[in-house]
Amino acid sequence: MNEAELKKQLELLRTEHSDLDAAITALTEAGAKDQLQIARLKKRKLRLKDQIAVIEDNLLPDIIA
Repeated sequence: MNEAELKKQLELLRTEHSDLDAAITALTEAGAKDQLQIARLKKRKLRLKDQIAVIEDNLLPDIIA
């Protein structure tokens, strides 16, 4: 993937991460009793965070101090 494609993918992942965060918050505040669903959403959110970190690492060059 080139840099432009990585940035586009990063933007999509960040949007999905934010949407999941909002969904988790809404379910929690609404007093949702389906803890399994909330746990699945949280796991998905963590996977997205890991994917975001990998792409950010690829975009930022390593700087030798």
